[in-house]
Amino acid sequence: MQLILSRLDDMKAEETVTIDLRGKSAFSDYLVVTSGRSNRHVGSVAENVVKGLKEAGVVSPHVEGLTNCDWVLIDSGDVIVHVFRPEVREFYNLERLWTQVPAAAKTL
Repeated sequence: MQLILSRLDDMKAEETVTIDLRGKSAFSDYLVVTSGRSNRHVGSVAENVVKGLKEAGVVSPHVEGLTNCDWVLIDSGDVIVHVFRPEVREFYNLERLWTQVPAAAKTL
């Protein structure tokens, strides 16, 4: 996790948010959402994270979206990273999806 956050910081990724999914999801422990300023920046940020993961021994992180670089998903197993262009991030608003408290839980 620290490796990913460090790589994002090195590449000047913007508005990075880490969401703890332990107990909420069976497929991952953490979700990291961040933004790049342009398609090129999104691609560079994602490629830098993937390079760091491979250097750290993650055999084959799954990557989707590098073709267009509007939204790149990197699945390293325990941590899933989403790198967005700002307007795409705003449209999908994953932070709200994963941090929203269900209505039933609010009333208890």
